[in-house]
Amino acid sequence: MARLYSNENFPLDIVQELRQLGYDVLTSYDAGQANQGIPDDEVLAFAIQHERAVITLNRDDFIELHRSGIPHHGIIICKTDRDYSGQAQALHSYLQEELNNNPVGTLRDRLIRVKKQTPTKSSRQVFVIQEYTR
Repeated sequence: MARLYSNENFPLDIVQELRQLGYDVLTSYDAGQANQGIPDDEVLAFAIQHERAVITLNRDDFIELHRSGIPHHGIIICKTDRDYSGQAQALHSYLQEELNNNPVGTLRDRLIRVKKQTPTKSSRQVFVIQEYTR
């Protein structure tokens, strides 16, 4: 299972869903890093130091950090959406399949994003995972 670090703006409801699915999620509050306005590069450095993937809602800054080439233990960007369970389940399914079928079995230096799409010939939106390259 991936070890995650959620930054201070990340919904606790998703953290709780992920914990119920067996993920080790350290929140910024748990780490004494909440409500301090810590810059995103320092959030990433903290996660790297603790060998955790960052899980966040902050898309633009973390995509930029990822593309800068900084080695990291993974970045997961979720969508601002109240379907917390749906996001957690989509992420869980992806991670189970991806990490179990990947010979390296890691999120190291990878950025994945949870997005919502409407499949062809459907009116219902579903969460999908997109991986970003550097």
